[in-house]
Amino acid sequence: MPQLNPLDWGPQLIWLLITFGILYVLMLKVALPRIGSVLEARADRIAKDLAEADRLRRQTEEAIAAYEQTLAEAKQKAHAIIDEGRAKLKAESAAERARLDAELAERGAEAEKRINAAKTSAMRDVNEVAADVAADIVRKLIGIAPSRPEIDKAVTAARKD
Repeated sequence: MPQLNPLDWGPQLIWLLITFGILYVLMLKVALPRIGSVLEARADRIAKDLAEADRLRRQTEEAIAAYEQTLAEAKQKAHAIIDEGRAKLKAESAAERARLDAELAERGAEAEKRINAAKTSAMRDVNEVAADVAADIVRKLIGIAPSRPEIDKAVTAARKD
């Protein structure tokens, strides 16, 4: 094997140094600049992507804040509309209740008048019936019929007690 022969080591070392030097120069002049430019392009793209992501994040936060503001305003408007509706319904309900109360009071007054009229009529009828019954009782008991004014006077006196 020629590689292990010590006499061949000198030329092998020279060729090793020449090959290493050429490869080193190629790497230094060709491969490393290309790799560096690719790394720089990637770093630039990453920085641009990060800047774009930050810009989009800020826009998203602004959109969320605007959405929340709009939502809060909508909730306030809804509450105002609900409160206004409640107040309107309460006022309408109170007006309707007042109207019904007045109508019921009027009907109650009319009914009370009719009841009083019926009561007065019934009392007159009761007085007449009581006078007739009292006259019959007195006639059966003593055999004499009293006069109508005496019977009316006695029935009125008896009813006052």
